[in-house]
Amino acid sequence: MSTSATAATPAIVDLRTMIPPERHATVFAALDALDPGATFVLINDHAPIPLLRGIEQNWPDQFVAEFLLDGPEVWQVAITRNDT
Repeated sequence: MSTSATAATPAIVDLRTMIPPERHATVFAALDALDPGATFVLINDHAPIPLLRGIEQNWPDQFVAEFLLDGPEVWQVAITRNDT
């Protein structure tokens, strides 16, 4: 997993091949490594709604999530760290 990316090429965090216990820890590590204004794209095999709620609870107002692809087999969510 790489979280260093430019605005033109966001990093990809693909959770589909990971076992469930590794998924949230991987995303949380990616969030911690993300610079202000930077984005990574989360790819998953189901809608990551509980994960997105957890991000908002643990890091209130620090990230913005935008669904790029909303299933039914693959979900892609762009997650951007706010500049502030």
